[in-house]
Amino acid sequence: MLDAAVRRRVDPLLDRVAAAVVRAGISADAVTLTGAVIGLAACVAIALRADGLALGLLALNRLADGLDGSVARRTLTTDRGGFLDIVCDFLFYGGFVFAFALGRPEAALPAAFLLVSFIGTGASFLAFAVFAAKRGITTEIRGAKSLYYLGGLTEGTETIALFVAICLVPDAFPWLAWGFGALCWLTVASRVASGWRAFGP
Repeated sequence: MLDAAVRRRVDPLLDRVAAAVVRAGISADAVTLTGAVIGLAACVAIALRADGLALGLLALNRLADGLDGSVARRTLTTDRGGFLDIVCDFLFYGGFVFAFALGRPEAALPAAFLLVSFIGTGASFLAFAVFAAKRGITTEIRGAKSLYYLGGLTEGTETIALFVAICLVPDAFPWLAWGFGALCWLTVASRVASGWRAFGP
């Protein structure tokens, strides 16, 4: 829901950082992979209950996630890069929740619900993108992307806000997971409705 507004504010800053990254000869794929390693470290930290460290690593991971696209647009945008970016994002989102449950087994049930909810939003997002590409439907509301980004109540910005809240108030995880998971299912419903309308005969 907030991604488009956030991108308008953040993209100019990322573009300036990307200029320096390009001058240093660092590729977009290298930024993506570095971000993935940092994301893995964040998952390890949250599993070990090092919540402050996890929060810092989360911020670096998200910086890399925004920066790789800016670097790609200044150099060479490729399908491989877009593929790598979305795979790393989805693995990080699921991995962070799973890692939290590893460190706090008592939170396994709400964590499982949140993961299933993420599967719903991820599947509806990617399925819409597949058939939008098949029909030549495009959008740049959330900036120039390698695939169609269909919005919803729970997009990337909201998910990162959730993860920040988890790091800051880990004891509230069950309530956060149940509540955010419910919002995810509203997102799934809206995306299914959009697909039903967009991909009819």
